Amino acid sequence: MSYKRVLTIQDISCFGQCSLTVALPIISACGHETVILPSAVLSTHTAGFTGFTVRDLSADIPAISAHWEKEGIDFDAFYTGYLGSPEQIDYVLDIFKRNGRENSVKIVDPAMADGGKLYPAFDENYVNEMKRLSFSADIILPNITEACFLTGYEYRENYDEEYIKGLIGALHENGAKTVVLTGVGYTPDTTGVCVYKDGKLSYYKHEKLARSCHGTGDVYASAFVGAYLNGKDEIAAAKIAADYTVLSMKKTADDLSHTYGVKFEKAIPDLIKMLDLG
Repeated sequence: MSYKRVLTIQDISCFGQCSLTVALPIISACGHETVILPSAVLSTHTAGFTGFTVRDLSADIPAISAHWEKEGIDFDAFYTGYLGSPEQIDYVLDIFKRNGRENSVKIVDPAMADGGKLYPAFDENYVNEMKRLSFSADIILPNITEACFLTGYEYRENYDEEYIKGLIGALHENGAKTVVLTGVGYTPDTTGVCVYKDGKLSYYKHEKLARSCHGTGDVYASAFVGAYLNGKDEIAAAKIAADYTVLSMKKTADDLSHTYGVKFEKAIPDLIKMLDLG
């Protein structure tokens, strides 16, 4: 396994098991140097909490990037998650240029929507900026809602394989290179991941748990990044990330008081075994 240096850019929710507090431990456990660039600091995540504090760190990002450039600090890979504003997307695109290496991999989770709706903080302007970021990436990891916003494709709660093929085709036509589309389920008790690369579409089906949990998208994306940078191809990394996420959810299922995230930490030894790192 080669030792990679990856920069992940997203917010810090101090409590809540999502974003950077998920990405840093998971990618590090996969054996990579994990550098963080916080887009904002929140006291908790925004799902199920009220009165949370937020400090936007947009103004700090250009100076951090410039300092890294001065020091000759660059990265094998970039992984972006939740970004707070269109301005931050401009900064991220600049970081790709300033702090990347010749073959740096750019992985974007366009975390902005679910269930057919944008998150409350975002609007059409943000969607347009996210299109610029997503279609400049090497790999994107949208859910179905995000893919629809990126393409203008009709969102459907009920769909078939032809609909998913059309949605992925629309992403490709708009400039997406490799697509890992999450949350794709054709039966009530299953869900899965579609991977599109070089004209080939693959599907990995796994069980769908009854209890939904906050932060599983971040767990999935972080595990995908960790596996992919360990030399797994996109399909293998997508499978490992899915299995790890389901296992993290199962390890949380018997604790009804743990409503704010998943106990991904308890499944890290299993992730290491999946990657043959033990």
